[in-house]
Amino acid sequence: MALFGYQKKEIVQKFRRSDLDTGSTEVQVALLTVRIRELTEHFKIHKKDNHSRMGLVRAVSRRKKLLNYLRTTKPDAYTKLIADLDLRK
Repeated sequence: MALFGYQKKEIVQKFRRSDLDTGSTEVQVALLTVRIRELTEHFKIHKKDNHSRMGLVRAVSRRKKLLNYLRTTKPDAYTKLIADLDLRK
């Protein structure tokens, strides 16, 4: 369920602001989105896995908070990130 190192590097390279950026809001949201999608697929098979479901709820909550922060501070980056990650339809 965890991301492999090469997967994480690809996501960081795609969404980073500069060459040394690994923890910006955009990168964190992208990493959480990938993890949320993996957990969602996991729950299609394992419907009664309630302990992991709590982790999913926490990840969704964290992503929501980061997106709210990004929307208030950098609206243009927010709209670009939403489009790139295909979150809002």
